[in-house]
Order: sequence, then structure tokens, then C-alpha cells
Amino acid sequence: MQRFEMFINGESCAPASGEWFDTENPFTDETWAQIAKGNATDVDLAVQSAHAAFSTGPWSQMSASQRGLLLHRVGDLIARDAKRLAELEVRDNGKLMAEMLGQCQYLPQWYYYFGGLADKIQGAVIPLDKKGYFNYTRNEPLGVVAAITPWNSPLLLATWKIAPALAAGCTVVIKPSEFTSASTIEFAKLFTEAGFPPGVVNVVTGFGADVGSPLVEHPLVKKITFTGADSTGRAINEAAARQFKHVSLELGGKSPNIVFEDADLEDAVNGAVSGIFAATGQTCIAGSRLLLQTSIYDTFVDKLVTLARTAKMGDPASMDTQVGPVTTRPQYQKVLSYIETATQEGATLLLGGKPGSAPECGNGWFVEPTIFGDVSNNMRIAQEEVFGPILSIIKFKDEDDAVALANDVRFGLGSGVWTKDIGRSIRVAERLQAGMVWVNSYRAVSYMSPFGGYKDSGLGRENSIDAIREYLQTKSVWINTGVKTANPFVMR
Repeated sequence: MQRFEMFINGESCAPASGEWFDTENPFTDETWAQIAKGNATDVDLAVQSAHAAFSTGPWSQMSASQRGLLLHRVGDLIARDAKRLAELEVRDNGKLMAEMLGQCQYLPQWYYYFGGLADKIQGAVIPLDKKGYFNYTRNEPLGVVAAITPWNSPLLLATWKIAPALAAGCTVVIKPSEFTSASTIEFAKLFTEAGFPPGVVNVVTGFGADVGSPLVEHPLVKKITFTGADSTGRAINEAAARQFKHVSLELGGKSPNIVFEDADLEDAVNGAVSGIFAATGQTCIAGSRLLLQTSIYDTFVDKLVTLARTAKMGDPASMDTQVGPVTTRPQYQKVLSYIETATQEGATLLLGGKPGSAPECGNGWFVEPTIFGDVSNNMRIAQEEVFGPILSIIKFKDEDDAVALANDVRFGLGSGVWTKDIGRSIRVAERLQAGMVWVNSYRAVSYMSPFGGYKDSGLGRENSIDAIREYLQTKSVWINTGVKTANPFVMR
């Protein structure tokens, strides 16, 4: 049985408690490794190491260009080890090798991009209205960052936090999901190989109460960046507010994928399938609500069901598999419960609706691609994030009706618009309450484009130059160039 230790101050280390917990392969339903079970002692050691690296260690003395060079080096190492890291991801979270390998091969671009930005963080000289003063600003790193990551794409979403934080000059303590910790632990070792000083990147593993809460509440942590459930994000935000910590939250969505009658139906059908069944629906931007104009409803649904029925389920390590297992056993049970709820609420089951039972599914936690028609927007499957391969189809009459339905949820992360009318695409994009709008496309991301949500989908932005600003604070410096103090009791 393979064991994965924590990574603190540049070294692998056993948990202070001496305890370990099992991690399971979602495809085989078997324990394949053990993960160090951390506690508050381990958290304090990691945070103290990160704080020392930030305040007094070699990291604190490096120039921005030197930090950028290290980020480039780690990008090269990730490229070298992409296949090995992808294999770990697939074994640990059941996502498709085709997707995980693509993600791992794409990860270096974040480190190259933010490595290049590291020495482009500029302040400004302020042209004051006051004579005799020189005023300029500095953008300075916040300090120790707690990065709490989910189980669906561990390395991609960790990178969205790590790369800009390090480029800004911060240090990081990562708390991966207890369901998918192995790849993050191995990933962190590459930073030492690249030449990062001890303490700059640390990983503490374990459960929320034992590790997550002490990390969020540690007084030396100055910034928390979290991706996960909105209920957890709300608790983190409340805890952070008590110590005035900076917070970035990406909390999921219930994204509308809107198809107008003038759309290219073949492209839109492909986009609808990609939006919900890719990644087994386990993505925060899943297009889980398909809004169809009434005039094309029947034709579109026929094409959609026909295509979705061909989806190949099976071993996620196989490059031709299209739908893999649900990553965790609790999530598997949750997805199945939503299917039952949708049926009870009156939705019409058009496809799937049960556990995957084909021989190629083995003992894995599979749910068949599931499509419900006749869904009203007030049903639970239209309002709550299922995070699984379940699609809700909702009819709309016209543009105003489509926008009203799309915005009638508490989330606002992603959205899709399918139309050949450029005017309509611009109008609808302006009216949608979502952080991202894809037009005649869906689920495209880049290190160059900001990612984040409106409403209950979170706070702040990841990716692009906007991301690095999340890890900086502004200092204003005033220099008196010769003004005499006339009256010390009066503001200058």
C-alpha cells in the first residue's frame, strides 16, 4: 500500500498524529493508497514555515525576476512529468485520462504566464493636487496564502491559485480535498526540484475539521483562496471576516446553456453534451440547465438524446472512454438521490436515470448520462448544483423569457448562448448575471482570461492579470520634498 506524506518546509513528513486514512479508486472501488491525516499541529508547522519563508527566508530577498524564473522552471518540470501526474489524477479521482493528460500538459502555461507577470507588477506616481510632495504606490504581496482545493480537478485548480500567488511574492499552504490528495503531494515536490526555497509551497492533508478550520483561522494566514461548495465557502468567508483576511471564493454554479431557434443545431447539440456530460458533470461550470426555445424543442431533444446515448462509459484510464465514474462515494449517492427527486417533482426522464451497470463499468461509481425534460425552473434539479451527469431541459418563448429563466437562480458562474444573430449574442451576454458567457461554444478556459462568478458563485477572479491582483495590497508612499509644517494641528 503506497503512502503519501505531507510536504512541509521543502520536505516530506509524516503526520504529527501518526495516523493515516485510505483513498479509493472510483473505478475499482478499492483502496489504493494511504494519506497522512493532519491536524492543527501540522497546520501550524506548515504556516510557520510559509511565514518564515515570506518574511525572512531567501524567498523574501529574491527579485521579482528571480521568482519569475523559478516559475518558468517548475513549468518545465510539470511538462516533463505531465503523464505521471495525469495517471495519479485518474487513479485518485476517476476523471478521464484524455482530459487529465490534456490538463496536465496545459498546466505549464500558467507558470510561464505568471512567471512573466512577476516582474511586471507596477505601482504608479500620483500627480497630486498638493505642492511639495512626491507620492507613489507599491503593490506588495499579502503574505501566507491558504489554498483549499476540491476533488474534481486537483492540479488545475491548485495551479489557478499557486501560480499567481507565487508570482505576487506570497507563500502558500495547500489543503487538497481528502478524497484526492495524492497528486497534489507529488506535484509540490516539483517546486523544490525547481529551486524554490523551503517553505514557499507546503501541503497539509486531512479533513476539514482537523486541517481546514485551523488553516483558515491561523493568525499568520493573510489570504484564503477556496474552490468548492457554497456552504463551505460561506463558512470560510465568515471565519475569515473575524480576522479581516482577504478571501477569494469559487463556489460553483447552475449554469444556463441557452439555444435559440436560429442556432446551428448540430453545434449546439455538441455544446450541450460537452457542457454537462464531459467530466461526468463534475465541473463548476457545467451547463446543467439547457434552455431551449419552444419552436426547436422536439427536434433538438431528439438529436440530443441520440448523441448522448452513444457516450462510452468505462475505465477512465482508457483514452476512448467518454464518461467516467463519479469521484467520491458520497457524491455518487447524492447524484442518484437527485434523480429520484426529479422524478418525484414531475420531470420526464428522457435518458439514463440509474447507476451504470454495463460490464465495462466494473465496480465503479457510475451514473448513466441522464436527461430530464419538462423541467420547470423552480424544481430542485433546476436550482441546486447536482455536480453529476444530470441535464435539466427547460423551454422558453423568447429572448426576454430566456434571460429571465437564466438569471432566476442564486448562482452566476458560467452561461452559454447559441445563436447566429450577433446582435442577440451581445444583448444576451450583457443581460446574463454570470462571470463567463460563451457564445456558440462552451467550457473553454485559458490562463489569459478571468474566471469567476456573480452572486452565490463566489468572490474574486482566477486566471489572467486579474488573478495576481487578488494576492497584492497597495501601499501609498508620501515624501515631503521641502514643505515646512506651518500648523501641526491641521491636516496637510
